[in-house]
Amino acid sequence: MAEPGGGRPVTVSDVQQLVRRKDEIEAQIKACYELLEGQKGVGMHEPLVDAEGFPRADIDLYQVRTARHNIICLQNDHKAVMKEVEEALHKLHAREKEKHARDEAEALAEAMSQRQNLPQAFAKVNAVTPGSPASVSGLQVDDEIVEFGSVNANNFQNLQNIATVVQHSEGRPLSVTVIRGGRRVHVGLTPKRWSGKGLLGCNIIPLQR
Repeated sequence: MAEPGGGRPVTVSDVQQLVRRKDEIEAQIKACYELLEGQKGVGMHEPLVDAEGFPRADIDLYQVRTARHNIICLQNDHKAVMKEVEEALHKLHAREKEKHARDEAEALAEAMSQRQNLPQAFAKVNAVTPGSPASVSGLQVDDEIVEFGSVNANNFQNLQNIATVVQHSEGRPLSVTVIRGGRRVHVGLTPKRWSGKGLLGCNIIPLQR
């Protein structure tokens, strides 16, 4: 099927128009068959002459021949329009698929760009105990830490840096920034005594860079 409007992409409206055309043709074919049915039930192939070879006098030969001719033409039209519908649907589907792939590529490029703009993480949370200060603050497993109070990628040497900040901040909120799912997330974490071990209730490991 040639693109409607000289190269214009096929639209849903074009498909609907083709389907309407198909319905119209089907209605015309039905009307022709009903006309044949009204002529003593003559179909598409019954003879139009009597046993002696004379034209049948009990039917309108002209109407029958016209109806048969119209049915053949309409069936050809129907086949052609069905092919157009199929091709138009195929083009629509292909364009949707192409659009989806393009959207995915754009989303991926955006995510990569955001990832490049994110600060460097120096440690990662690999365990959080339910009910602990870390859990209550919203810290999650796999959060990558970019700031833990005054500790960041530039001054972090080992986990003792974090332990020192935690001990000096008992009972006071600490500003913690993590990367979660490719986005920067700020968490307010207050180290304090609780029913479990330590002041946080989470396990942090250094990131190997």
